[in-house]
Amino acid sequence: MSVIRVVLVDDQALFRAGIRMVITSQADLEVVGEASDGMQALEVVRQVRPDVVLMDIRMPVMDGLAATAALLADADPPKVVMLTTFDLDEAAARAIQQGASGFLLKDADPEFLLAAIRTVHAGSSVIAASATRELFAALNEPTRAVPPSYSDLTDREREIFALAARGLSNSEIAAREFLSEATVKTHVSRILAKLGLRDRVQLVVFAFEHGLA
Repeated sequence: MSVIRVVLVDDQALFRAGIRMVITSQADLEVVGEASDGMQALEVVRQVRPDVVLMDIRMPVMDGLAATAALLADADPPKVVMLTTFDLDEAAARAIQQGASGFLLKDADPEFLLAAIRTVHAGSSVIAASATRELFAALNEPTRAVPPSYSDLTDREREIFALAARGLSNSEIAAREFLSEATVKTHVSRILAKLGLRDRVQLVVFAFEHGLA
């Protein structure tokens, strides 16, 4: 069984200790590094090259937004999940626009945290898609022109794009469209490839930025 390697970045040592205990209780997860600010995070992540980074947004020296932007500019970057204290956090939205794989509330249940790490590592779903959708709706930013790549989607792909942008899971889309989950997964993969998107979080962002949600 492959082990998912995680780095924790938060300026509160007690919080990191609690998260570390939760993660290390799992056979398939391992904490391979910690940092208390964004600058340290860059050093640690580039040294140990984890699969997933849990990144606090507000920290001294360098905040999570700047650190995330720097990490995601590297070749073969890790998946980054932002940690925030409240739902409609505009900073979390900015990080997702930069390419972060989602966000978690700091008071999330341990089971949800563990599931989120595995989900993000698998790259097959989105953390709290409905919350991400609400977050971008709250931003109410000007709509950008729809890029030509969107016209490359088939009618069926546009239907599935719209449902995924609303935060529906593969199983929910499959039930609604009378398709198998495997078929939905294939469609979603093709949609992401055609639009040049990395994951379903970016699909949600794309939909809101271009008025398609």
